Amino acid sequence: MLHLRSYVLPTAIVLGIFFHSWCGKFAWIAPYLIFIILLLNFVAVNIQKLRFNTMNYWLILFQIICSIGGYYTIKQFSHDETLAQGILIGILCPVASSVVVVACMLGANRETTTAYTIVGNLMVAFVAPFYFSFIGIHQELSFGQSFLLILEKISPVIALPFFVALALQKFIPILNNSLCRYKGLSFYLWAFCLLVTLGQTIDFIFVHGKGNEKTIISLGIASATICTIHFALGKWLGGKYGDRIAGGQLLGQKNTAMGIWMANTYLNPLASVFLAFYSIWQNLFNSWQLWNHEKK
Repeated sequence: MLHLRSYVLPTAIVLGIFFHSWCGKFAWIAPYLIFIILLLNFVAVNIQKLRFNTMNYWLILFQIICSIGGYYTIKQFSHDETLAQGILIGILCPVASSVVVVACMLGANRETTTAYTIVGNLMVAFVAPFYFSFIGIHQELSFGQSFLLILEKISPVIALPFFVALALQKFIPILNNSLCRYKGLSFYLWAFCLLVTLGQTIDFIFVHGKGNEKTIISLGIASATICTIHFALGKWLGGKYGDRIAGGQLLGQKNTAMGIWMANTYLNPLASVFLAFYSIWQNLFNSWQLWNHEKK
């Protein structure tokens, strides 16, 4: 399985380039795939026994404050709305559902990473609609209308899997155990979701990229910078709480498929290029970490 993971990103990029127009037609399937992926990951752990530590709350505060702070800072000094939106979604983007696999292979605590996978996704489910209500494509609506509209669309995708898994574990444990047998499918679903969302972004670049070369380059540079900050700051914070690896992975490893879907749906679709680049940087760094860890 790990051997296959190293080929998923380059394969998704290649197929996304050749079949980008096809991927755009299947963009509607992304939220359903994300729901199933999260559900399969949540049913595999005993949610009622998870405990959240202080590091989890610092990571949440960082994502909430720095995402909106970064947006207004970039907008103020560069006057580039698309780049500012890329920074916003890049920092706010929830932790990857596959983070537990990579983090634990590197020696992180499973309970810590699993707990933040849940609480981090729930946080985004409620914070993203709030931010998107006054940033993005729904600004013509009142704050209340926009917030409720986006919350109605995002919450079922991100938050509902948690409550479904919790209900299954409490009331229908037999069904929960049955679903656990298929948790391995989440990897293949994630691979397909990544292909669709990356392909959608590549399609947008092909159609609207001409004349936006400067913005695309800026998004690529910004994503590399933010990715570096995420992993470095996360490792530093994790070191303060006795789990350096968990801190780095929880802040640095993003669910880029979900982030690209949110950017394409609620922001300027060109902002999703930030996460397309981010996906490349984080996978390169994770590959190096795994190689270095195995070597040691």
